[in-house]
Amino acid sequence: MNTLKYKGFIGSVAFSESDGVFFGKIEGIDGLVNFEGESVSELTDAFHEAVEDYLEFCKDEGIEPHKSYSGSLNVRLTPDIHSRVAMLAKQTGISINAFIRSAVEKQIAAML
Repeated sequence: MNTLKYKGFIGSVAFSESDGVFFGKIEGIDGLVNFEGESVSELTDAFHEAVEDYLEFCKDEGIEPHKSYSGSLNVRLTPDIHSRVAMLAKQTGISINAFIRSAVEKQIAAML
């Protein structure tokens, strides 16, 4: 998926051939904020404006702009991967949950 980034927000990007426009929405928020443009430049400007408007709305309403997450996540693995994770976690002396958390944290750090 193509995305735009601005002020810590991510916007999804898609193209409607029949309408001849790029469009998207701000991801990771409680609510729906859309934007569109006929060119990449217009789309980017519309995304920035949508984020600014959303931030102003949140400020006026006294709400947290980013979506809150519980910290609980259900991950589906193949039985083989699950078995290998369990064995590696046991060898390391940590729980499966701690092993997966560490792996995700390392992946995030590598991508930043």
